[in-house]
Amino acid sequence: PIGPADISTDSEEDLSEISGSELDEEITWIEWFCHLKGNEFFVEVDEDYIQDDFNLTGLSAQVPYYEYALNMILDFDDQDEQLPEDQQPLVETAAQMLYGLIHARFILTSRGMAAMLDKYQRLVYGICPLSQCEAFKQAVLPIGQSDLLRQSTAKVFCPACREVFCPRSSKLEALDGAYFGTSFAHLFFLTYQYLVPQVVLTPYVPRLYGFKIHKSVKDNLRKQREQAQRRLPDGGGARRSDEILAD
Repeated sequence: PIGPADISTDSEEDLSEISGSELDEEITWIEWFCHLKGNEFFVEVDEDYIQDDFNLTGLSAQVPYYEYALNMILDFDDQDEQLPEDQQPLVETAAQMLYGLIHARFILTSRGMAAMLDKYQRLVYGICPLSQCEAFKQAVLPIGQSDLLRQSTAKVFCPACREVFCPRSSKLEALDGAYFGTSFAHLFFLTYQYLVPQVVLTPYVPRLYGFKIHKSVKDNLRKQREQAQRRLPDGGGARRSDEILAD
């Protein structure tokens, strides 16, 4: 995943998306971070949520430089012990990791879910690539395949076909799946049940010259392969190849 340290050189261009009136005021780290290119998939987590220690339970063991990263996110500068300059990029990367993990928890709350609803309705996360879903532009939500960092990148979940896909956006796919978690998408559609499509998708049926391929054909081919493999001794194929090459 790309951290603030890696993309800080583009901050001036990215901040151009923020209105002039907002630039007149000092923006917070959270606002800055969420306006960076590639970070539009995040919602802005409320600072009062982050300041509640209960909401951060267990995160200090997952993120290096935890206290420094947390202070950076909350724009606290009153650090008793300053880190060397060469360690500052590590703190910035840790701040992105910590914010992502906090984000995964925040979007499970009513306020976080409402913010994600706005992005879902604006198709920020794209549409389902399945041909039948794509026909009616079915929106998707980000989902993680693990709640732990560095296990898998973000995927997208479609409520119509109930499948998980790699996102079309390379920027979304570059984010850690733990920043959205394994539960959010399902809780979202339990909360907003009116968003679950009431459509019945027709399974794709393979055909040859217009005729359906009978299930027995696939079963027979599979059985033939299994029988052929059982007839061959272990490594027999490799030995015959060696003998042919030797001749």
